[in-house]
Amino acid sequence: MYTVQDAALITGLTEHAVRFYTDKGLVPSVQRNKNNIRLFDEESINWLYGVKCLKQTGLPIENIKTYVDLCLEGDSTVSQRFALMMEYREAALVQLEEAKRRVAHLEEKALQYQAILERRIPDTTNPAKWETNREDAGSCPASRLKNRSLPETEASVQCPAAALQEQIIIVT
Repeated sequence: MYTVQDAALITGLTEHAVRFYTDKGLVPSVQRNKNNIRLFDEESINWLYGVKCLKQTGLPIENIKTYVDLCLEGDSTVSQRFALMMEYREAALVQLEEAKRRVAHLEEKALQYQAILERRIPDTTNPAKWETNREDAGSCPASRLKNRSLPETEASVQCPAAALQEQIIIVT
């Protein structure tokens, strides 16, 4: 039998994580001695490894608990466990696409700042230089410059970094 400290060392989890996972019911085989101290057998260590693996996928604790409960019901729940994984996979793919869009926008911003630093374009990132007309709440405020020096295009109305991208393509 292993203590919390032993289980943490074996699995690479922190002692806090081991306690947290057992308190959440994610380690159904954990036992307690007469002093209410958690004791882990080999099966408990396996559950901890399983939880660690699922946690690395980003699966929320509530979903891991559902997964554990399904495992306890037996092999008849394999299709339900598969469905749970595929559902979370789809959610993760949506998050990945959102992250790709954020990275692309940050790359455009990096180009914009580089051009500003190289004095190829004016600083359009400073809110003090933006017009106060807020009629078009959907557009990026930087597209409402007091002294517009970038060419206005459909893309630049949404974000001046897009206009910068177009200007760089034209210039280079």
